[in-house]
Amino acid sequence: MEAKIKVALIYKSTYHAFHPNFFEKSSFDFFMKALKRNQQIEISYFSVDGDYFDTSKLKGKYDIILLANHHPGAIPTILDGIQNLDVPVICRTGDQHFVKRDNTIGFHEKYKIDYYFGSNPKSYFYKFLPHDFMYQEIPLGLEPSLYQNLRPYKERIKDKILNSGSVGKLTIKSRVANAILNPKRSAWYFYKLRTISNKLPYVDHSGMKGSKYVNDDYPTYLSRYRSAIAAATWYPTQKYWEIAAAGCLVFMEITQKNDGSYLGFKDGETAIFINEKNYKDKFEAFLNDPDNPKWEQIANAGRQHAIDNLTNDNATEKLVEVMKKLL
Repeated sequence: MEAKIKVALIYKSTYHAFHPNFFEKSSFDFFMKALKRNQQIEISYFSVDGDYFDTSKLKGKYDIILLANHHPGAIPTILDGIQNLDVPVICRTGDQHFVKRDNTIGFHEKYKIDYYFGSNPKSYFYKFLPHDFMYQEIPLGLEPSLYQNLRPYKERIKDKILNSGSVGKLTIKSRVANAILNPKRSAWYFYKLRTISNKLPYVDHSGMKGSKYVNDDYPTYLSRYRSAIAAATWYPTQKYWEIAAAGCLVFMEITQKNDGSYLGFKDGETAIFINEKNYKDKFEAFLNDPDNPKWEQIANAGRQHAIDNLTNDNATEKLVEVMKKLL
């Protein structure tokens, strides 16, 4: 039997994404649950109080060092002795547009990072980080057990399309203010199609109240509707595979700009692809004939694709393959 890969996960005890009560549980589910389930690795958790960790205690005991995130709030400032360890270092990364703001590009040499992984497409990663940094696209966050026993498709709302997540305000005043005060950081910038879809009378959007969805947990909330919108301007978000897993017909923004083809969805087979020019026509084709069986077939195929290819267990397998490359 092949020996398990011994992995040391290092993170700050205050890292909000690893707290079980944090509203967005994708990181907790992946790192604290899914990694434990994989039979090819043996993971140890090093929760660090403060900003100092002595890595010499890992010498000779671990094959891989895994860093929680390419973010100052996720890992200790000082990983003492890491330069002297002959152990590959892998780091999760996201929100690469904040690299300059957070001054994290220096982490690469400081922590001797060999490989990065995250849900964003390679094109977005390399838009902000050097091309000699190794990066693997690994969509994560979908915990399959949460997407079982949901409301059947035929029992769902069919005369509305769900739109969830952050959106920009529709007033001209808000757009102008964001363009001046918050350029390239506003909901209009990241979620333009999601935002303009809210103008339509048949689109439902109740968003969030504080840190929670107004209605139910997210999978249950999604399963109230036959169809839902997954739209992000620059890169696909986790909603793309969550909405599909909930059995919704997904109106999915896939464009050259957001480079979402790596997710493997196919237009007219596992999702309905939309863009800023055709979205109204696509929505209305569904709403004018909501009981056409083809919509349910596409929704079911999209769900199967997400459950077969885009769960946390799939993500763990892909991460293990990265580990094997480095060993």
